[in-house]
Amino acid sequence: MSTEAFLTDFHQVAAIGATPAGGVERQAATPEDKEMRDWFVAFAAQRGWPVRTDSIGNLFALVEWRPGADYVLVGSHLDSQPLGGRFDGAYGVIAALHAADRLAARVAQGEPPKYNLAVVDWFNEEGSRFAPSIMGSSVFAGLMDEQEMLQVADPDGVTVAEALDAIGYRGTDERPTPVAYAEIHIEQGPVLEREGIALGAVDRSWYTQKLDVEVLGEQSHTGATAMADRRDALVAASKVVVLVHDVTAEFEPESIVSSVGHLTLEPNSPIVVPRRVHLVADIRANAPEIVQEARALLLERIAAVASEHDLTIDVRDFDVRPVQSFPEQGLEISEKVAADLGVGIRRINTMAGHDSVAMNRIVPALMLFIPSIDGVSHCEREFTTDDQMAVGVDALTEATWELLQGGLDEEAGQ
Repeated sequence: MSTEAFLTDFHQVAAIGATPAGGVERQAATPEDKEMRDWFVAFAAQRGWPVRTDSIGNLFALVEWRPGADYVLVGSHLDSQPLGGRFDGAYGVIAALHAADRLAARVAQGEPPKYNLAVVDWFNEEGSRFAPSIMGSSVFAGLMDEQEMLQVADPDGVTVAEALDAIGYRGTDERPTPVAYAEIHIEQGPVLEREGIALGAVDRSWYTQKLDVEVLGEQSHTGATAMADRRDALVAASKVVVLVHDVTAEFEPESIVSSVGHLTLEPNSPIVVPRRVHLVADIRANAPEIVQEARALLLERIAAVASEHDLTIDVRDFDVRPVQSFPEQGLEISEKVAADLGVGIRRINTMAGHDSVAMNRIVPALMLFIPSIDGVSHCEREFTTDDQMAVGVDALTEATWELLQGGLDEEAGQ
C-alpha cells in the first residue's frame, strides 16, 4: 500500500463524526464509533482477514501466516473525546491496518515470519463516556475486571454492556494470544516539534492517579437563604478545583501536572444553592513520590475547605497507574528503524496514558510517537502533517516486521 492510499483513508475516515471546527466526536459505543468499527471490519474483509470481537468490544483483524502461532498485536483506538481531534488514536489504528497490508504483501513474496499479526481497535480508550479510560486493553491484560467494566454506566445510565449490544459489538470471540505489542500515536506534547525530530521512542510512562471528590453541602433557596447560613457545595468545590491546579507550584517545573476535567452538581437549578458536587482530579508526575506528596497536600487543604464551609468532602483514591518502563530491546529496534529510514528519533516519556502501557504489563511493548503541532491534543485544533504521519507509518511497518521475526522474544523470555 502506498503513502497516498494511507492518506486517502485517513482523511476520508476523519469525516465520520466530524465537527465544524475540524475535529471529531466519536465517543465509545456511539453510532459514530459503530461507523468507524464498520469501516475497520470492511477494510479487513476486503483483504480476507477474519475479524474477532471479544466480550468487552475489542476488535482484532487477523493476518495469519502460521496456524497455531501466537500474534504480534499492533493498533490503538478509534473512539475520541467529546469535540476531540481527528488524529488521537485513529491515526494509530489506520497506520496499523496499512502496515499490516504492506507486510502481507511482503510475506506473499517470501517466507512467512515467526508470528502472526493482529491489528486491534481497543474499546473505550478515552474513558469520556465510560470511566475509567484504557478499558478494553486493561480488561484484555487482566488489569480490570470484565464483569465490573460491563456494568459501568454513562451519565444517562446506559451500561457498557447495553451500549455495546446496541451497536452490535459485544462479541464472544476468543482473544488472540499476544507475544508482543506495537503502537504509534501522536505525541500530544511539544517535545518532538520543538526539537525538530520525526519520531519518539517511548521509554517510560508517568505515575498517574485520580481522586474522586464528593462535596456534600445543603440545598437551599438562592434568594431566601442568608449568605451566612449557606452550605454551598459548589463554592467549596470551586476552591478544591483551584487547590488541584495550584498544588503543582510546590514542585519543580514540568515534573507534575494536575487538572479537574469532570464536574457535576445537584440539583443544578439556577435558584437553588447546590447540595452536592462530584468532581474528578487527575494528578500525574514523573515519579510516584511526587504524586503522593501532592495528594497529601491536597487532602490536608481540602479538609480545611470542608471545615471553613461546614460541610463534608469525601475523597477516594482510584485509577492509580504505576510507572511503566518499556523494554530496552524495543527502544533499540525503534532507533534502528529510524536510522534505516534516515530520520531522527529520541527517547521520550509519555505523560498521557495509552493502551501500550496496559499491554506492557503482560507482553513487551514498543511505542512510537510522531509530532503534534503546538503540542495540543484532545481538542479540535489537534494537528499533525501528512508528511509526519507518513514517516510514522513507514516506521511502524518496519518495527512491526522486526517483532514478527521475534525481535522482542528475549524480553518476553521466549
